[in-house]
Amino acid sequence: MSTPWLERRAGLWWRSVLPLSLPLLLVGMVLLFAWLAPGFLSSGNLRSLLLNNFVLLAIVAIGMTYAVAAGGIDLAVGTAVDFASLSFVLLLNSGYGFGVAISAALASGILVGLVNAGLIVGLNISPFLATLGSLFIGTSAQQLLSDGGQPIYIVQGVKPELANLSVFSVPLPILCVLVLGSVYALLLARGRLGRELVAHGSQPLLTYYSGLSLGRLLTAVALATALACALAGILLSSTVGAYVPLSGNAFLLNAIGAVFIGTTFSRKGRANIAGTLLGVLLINIIANGLLLIGWNFYWQQVATGVLIFIVLAFSFASRRLLVGQ
Repeated sequence: MSTPWLERRAGLWWRSVLPLSLPLLLVGMVLLFAWLAPGFLSSGNLRSLLLNNFVLLAIVAIGMTYAVAAGGIDLAVGTAVDFASLSFVLLLNSGYGFGVAISAALASGILVGLVNAGLIVGLNISPFLATLGSLFIGTSAQQLLSDGGQPIYIVQGVKPELANLSVFSVPLPILCVLVLGSVYALLLARGRLGRELVAHGSQPLLTYYSGLSLGRLLTAVALATALACALAGILLSSTVGAYVPLSGNAFLLNAIGAVFIGTTFSRKGRANIAGTLLGVLLINIIANGLLLIGWNFYWQQVATGVLIFIVLAFSFASRRLLVGQ
């Protein structure tokens, strides 16, 4: 048996094992915090972790997955969340029905996506700079519309209790994540849009010279991301009973981190919905576990950042080694 043959066999084995690193790390974190924090596995803590921490970040990160898979990034996800939240609360407070408020909130989020698409496609601005501009404009607009950042509470008697609703014993927010994640994953893995999107993210010049409509593709990506964020905005307002200016920006960095952590779940290192959800779960488990053992919030952020760095460094180094073979 020759050495090159053994190297190829080892490379094939490692390529098949690499995607398991993220689930194994997730299991390891659960076992670690179950040992260090006795209340970690309690039903109350797990329910709070899923409904109060996992759901909203997961929905935003699902949308971010499309932006990253297309080779870009969306820094305006928080703006879409906030504008959807604002529209939802204002219409409810004005006496409009629940369906009208939801429709307006979705439309507001999609409007942010249309603005991003116009900047990217119409003016040929890079996704990073276009969405950065939307982030700044959205931040200023919210401060102007809310008297410098004052929350707007849903009036007494009309607060929607979406977080407390269940369908077949499954909490509605969790069901939203499952449905949205399944649809987006199916389109990304099997649909024409997903194939074109991944091709553009991997080899943008090839997709350009192949005649694909990049304008249509990038517009669809911007709208898909914004639509997911609008849903997160509705659930956020329903949960806290208010529109809180700039609250959507809190999801931005963790959503980006979750998507890139999730790339380790793909043999080719591509953004994918399943990996993103595992990344969100990992981030939330770490934050929750460190909180229970008494770590300061700022040290929690440091630990999360270090973990993201380690996971990505391990993934990139492994793939570079495989390419070298």
